[in-house]
Formats: sequence, structure tokens, C-alpha cells
Amino acid sequence: MVFAQTGKWVLIAAMALAIVLAFASPVSLASQMHTVRQGDTLYKISQAYGVSVSSIKQVNGLTSDVIYPGQTLVIPTSGGSQGGSAYTVRSGDTLYLIAQRHGVSVSALKSANGLSSDVIYVGQTLVIPSSNGGGQNGGQSSVHTVRSGESLYKIAQTYGVSVASLKQANNLKSDDIYPGQKLTIPKKESPGSAPSQSDRDLLARLVQAEAGAEPYTGKVAVAATVLNRVRSSAYPNTIPGVIYQVIDGKYYQYEPVLNGTINRPAGSEALKATDAALGGWDPSLGAIGFYNPAKTTNQWVRSRPVTVRIGNHVFFK
Repeated sequence: MVFAQTGKWVLIAAMALAIVLAFASPVSLASQMHTVRQGDTLYKISQAYGVSVSSIKQVNGLTSDVIYPGQTLVIPTSGGSQGGSAYTVRSGDTLYLIAQRHGVSVSALKSANGLSSDVIYVGQTLVIPSSNGGGQNGGQSSVHTVRSGESLYKIAQTYGVSVASLKQANNLKSDDIYPGQKLTIPKKESPGSAPSQSDRDLLARLVQAEAGAEPYTGKVAVAATVLNRVRSSAYPNTIPGVIYQVIDGKYYQYEPVLNGTINRPAGSEALKATDAALGGWDPSLGAIGFYNPAKTTNQWVRSRPVTVRIGNHVFFK
């Protein structure tokens, strides 16, 4: 009984210390080692040290969230040599809003936390890189100072990147720039490079969730609309960026992302349809979206020009 009581107070003290550490902000710790204890999770450890789960997994080469008592983990610095800080995600936050709030680019924020998509969750701790952390020697990107007479198109051509990626890296809503403005130049894209297997699987899962009961052509068309958004300067320039985009922290672009059905595996026909769209077939005729008239009352989508109707879906530009 005495041992049980003692263990109880030790546990309470440990929890109190974790809470204090989790809410200390900004956090700046030197790299150190942590020995996993009974009851530890990557999330609890990340909160205690003020770093992200993804950064702990990255430096330790972990491919899952599974850890075990006695395991030694390297805890990265929360700010690194850039002097950054830690931020705990709140309800309604998006990577775009957090980046805007801290004066950094979305790409820098994702890079600092080892994120491969725009998905974040409430309570997650993110490393916020310093606003000057994307300089000429950063390896991933460089900084360009806008000169008189320059345009986004001219700058994109100079560095071999797309206007869309340039706007995304700098959180630009329009093509307007001004002399003296500093722009982060994202890593040069590989022309014609095929999407990764994870991107293909994600797109196929969206097709399954949105058009599982639709005809094959309708499935291809749904996949094509996502790819059309990737090519458009008005949307993120990656498949995950388009699918997981949330406007103003509350407007999900795809219902399956909101309700979780995006996580269900894709069927063989959805995968086949995805490959057809990736191969260039676009039965949506250039559409950037779709809806089922029987299931939506959204007046904005209903006001858009219709390109084609396939099955239960109306495709629009």
C-alpha cells in the first residue's frame, strides 16, 4: 500500500513537470537523450521537450509511433541553430495561418517539422523556424530580393520553378510583388517527375471515398480534377496540398478529409482510375471541382460553369 501511494505521487509529480515543460514557450533545448519509461508515448515526450512528434521520429529513424520502455531516443533542439521556437496547435489552426502568424513560409514550416502534407492536429507541437532561416545557403531554398520591373513569372523562369510553387512558398494570394520584397525561392522542381507512391495512394483513396459508387469514367474525372488543381496557380501545387487544403481553418475542400473516410483503403478500380488520370486522361474536361446536386446546397459551386455531368456528379471550372 505504501509503495502504491508512493508510486502515485511520483506519477503526479512527473505529470506536473511534463505540463510545465509543455506550456513553456518559446522552448530552446540542446539536443539530448531520453530513455523511454513505462507509459511514455511519442506525443507525451514531444510535449515534455517542446518539439514535434515528426521531428523526434525523423532524427531517430522511426517509421511508426511504436516505442518501448528502455529505448533511448535522441531529442532534437526545438529551434535548432536558427533560434526557432515551439508552437502548440490550437483548434482552427492551419499551417498557412501559423506560418502567417510567425512570419515564415509554409514550406519552411513543413521542412522544419518533417511534414509531407498540410495535415496538423490540435495539441501537436510544431517547431517554428526563425524568419530568416531560408537564406542562400539553406540547401532547400534561397532568398530573392525583388527588383524594379520584375514579375513572379520572370522570377519563376529565372530559378526554374513554377509561379504556383513560388506563391505557395511565400503565402501570396495574388501575383502582386514590389521592389525590395524578399521572396523565398523553393527547391527547383523536377519537370515531368512522377508522383510518389504515397501521393498516388492518397489520390486513389479520395477517388474511392468520393466516387466509389460512380462509373469508372466518373472516378477518373474526380482524380483529374485534383490534378487540375495542382496545375492551377489558385491552389497548392502538390496532391496532398490540394486534398488536405482547409480555407480559413474551417472550410475543408473534400468531405472525406473532414469525416475521415479518406483513410480507408482504395479499391482496385479507384487505383486504376487514378493511374488513368495520372497518365493524362481527363474526362472532367478541365474541371477543378465536382458536386452531387442531391447532396449539396452550396451556392458557390452551383454558380460555377459546368464542364460535364458524369453519373451523379456535376463537374465545374
